[in-house]
Amino acid sequence: MAPEAPHTLFASDNAAGVHPAVLEALVAANQGHALAYGADAWTARATAQFRDLLGVDAEVVFTWGGTGANVVGLQCLLAPWQAVICPASAHIAVDECGAPERFTGCKLIDVPTEDGKLRPEQVERELHGVGDEHHVQPRVVSITQSTEMGTLYSPAEIAALADVAHANSLLLHVDGARIGNAVAALDEDLRRVIVDPGVDVLTFGGTKNGLMYGEAVVFVDPALGVNAHFVRKQAAQLPSKMRFVAAQFEALLSDDLWLRNARHANAMAALLAERIAPIDGVELLHPPQVNAVFARVPAAALAPLADWSFFWVWDQEQSVVRWMCSFDTTEADVERFAAGVAEIVAAHR
Repeated sequence: MAPEAPHTLFASDNAAGVHPAVLEALVAANQGHALAYGADAWTARATAQFRDLLGVDAEVVFTWGGTGANVVGLQCLLAPWQAVICPASAHIAVDECGAPERFTGCKLIDVPTEDGKLRPEQVERELHGVGDEHHVQPRVVSITQSTEMGTLYSPAEIAALADVAHANSLLLHVDGARIGNAVAALDEDLRRVIVDPGVDVLTFGGTKNGLMYGEAVVFVDPALGVNAHFVRKQAAQLPSKMRFVAAQFEALLSDDLWLRNARHANAMAALLAERIAPIDGVELLHPPQVNAVFARVPAAALAPLADWSFFWVWDQEQSVVRWMCSFDTTEADVERFAAGVAEIVAAHR
């Protein structure tokens, strides 16, 4: 018999609840009336916080969720005959049900990568059709930080991509669903990771880092977001009671809560990797860089493990799983999960 399953899931950081400070902010924002659609004090304060973090007068628009934020950000940058170059594993290419292509009318040029990271030379190889009316015209390079494979771009790597993009009249978009985990792991500040390397538009994730719901689209160059409010409305991403999104961000960005949450999740992933690495039959694919642990387990153990404590199988053919840690994952959860993995794998080798 496997031990009792942990109280938290290792399926996704989306499975976590809401950070208590964020809940308190929601309750506080619920007092009295405020004008809708962002004409409120919470939206003004949260926007100012983003500008302070970045050190630039960015245009910031809040949305309901990550897919909508990516759609809004990309649609502001593209005409329908243009294209987005991205890794084949990118969330916009794999996990958004074609929403970016439907709403932008643009093609995604998805480039296979081994580690989820796009390289400048891969971007350059996709520029052969520039100027040819028979080909879609690349306009945006989109990367994810941290990637779907749990890997990280250094500021220098992002700068190299920005350089090749800008040299060819392209823009650089960063899907930052887990930007907090990336910034914490790099031990940098947001400006050093986004502004200094030359990122043009950032989707700043909150839902995976302690929010109930809500993401932000940050146009580092505000001119790129001149139509963002119209695009957001048409894309059904304009919250009427905006204060409840903005209040969450105000709490998340105060006293570095977003970084403290991310550091904890990253630390729990490192602990989990340490605990599962010695288990016979389990192969740790690489040390975790952020809050994701990738491992190979015996195929026969996949279903029993998921029945005991649900998680997503990353690659069914290779028996690779992805275990995610969250801001509320505890050391006790990690120890209990690792013990269960050891027992179930031993029983199904």
